[in-house]
Amino acid sequence: MRLFCTLTLAFLLPSLLFAQQDKKSRFKPIPDKAREAITEAVPKDATAKPAKKRRVLVFYRCGGFVHQSIPFGNFAVQTLGDKTGAFEVDLADEYDVFTPDNLAKYDCIILNNTTHMQFPEPSQLNAFLDFISKGKGLAGFHAASDNFGRHPEALAMVGGIFNGHPWGAGGTWAFKLDDPGHKLNQAFGGKGFWHQDEIYQYKPESYVGPETLRVLVSLDMSKNAVSDRIKDGPREVPVSWVRKAGKGRVFYTNFGHRPETFQNPVILRHMLDGIQYAIGDLAIDDAPTAKSSTGDAALAPEKK
Repeated sequence: MRLFCTLTLAFLLPSLLFAQQDKKSRFKPIPDKAREAITEAVPKDATAKPAKKRRVLVFYRCGGFVHQSIPFGNFAVQTLGDKTGAFEVDLADEYDVFTPDNLAKYDCIILNNTTHMQFPEPSQLNAFLDFISKGKGLAGFHAASDNFGRHPEALAMVGGIFNGHPWGAGGTWAFKLDDPGHKLNQAFGGKGFWHQDEIYQYKPESYVGPETLRVLVSLDMSKNAVSDRIKDGPREVPVSWVRKAGKGRVFYTNFGHRPETFQNPVILRHMLDGIQYAIGDLAIDDAPTAKSSTGDAALAPEKK
């Protein structure tokens, strides 16, 4: 029996070591030039002064597709916190962080390109949901909407679920501001814009819509380069939004597939403002779009 266990361990040990090495080497190191570009692009100051010392948990677990932009996003959030003083940052990709006691030290959870999240234990799901609904914040980048297939409550909290990306990462797409004067859109200067990134559409049954969400940014379907990518267009495809969730706050943006997105100063300001809203330091109008009296959206300028 002892010989059997020894042989079994000898057989499994290389596999276990390989798995550990593979986990550590999932991502390529961030090039020094990219680190410099991110650091330069990060705003010098926070939009809102923190009411108290803040701490955020950046979670980047992937059960599906693994985005190579994850380390860029992690570094960008860390640099946002360090440079502006808006918050401190912890990184994690193991579900054991989702306990009431551990989450109590955080003001916001940031899902950085997580995919196919499925909490192993019901208590972990409950801790996640309670954290937000009882007054804390949730922010999500890009694939944060490609999660929770087995957890409809969490899926609904994010606001939508991935249903393909006709607007691929190799294209440059036009975006409009659904709410040009909104605080979380100040980074864009009240105007639409063009940006290269991959953009999702959402399953109709999962997207909770403007009756619940305050939609901030959408694809600009008035541009042929955007509307020609789908056969049932033009239609509204939201990109960034906020929502109330119980006593808590949710900010989501579909930007973040490409590493270069985290080197864009305008997008980083948009993300910082969204995180500060989710934390509770930046007061905004988060009433659903359908209940808002804001004016027409600003269209993106013509592509040159």
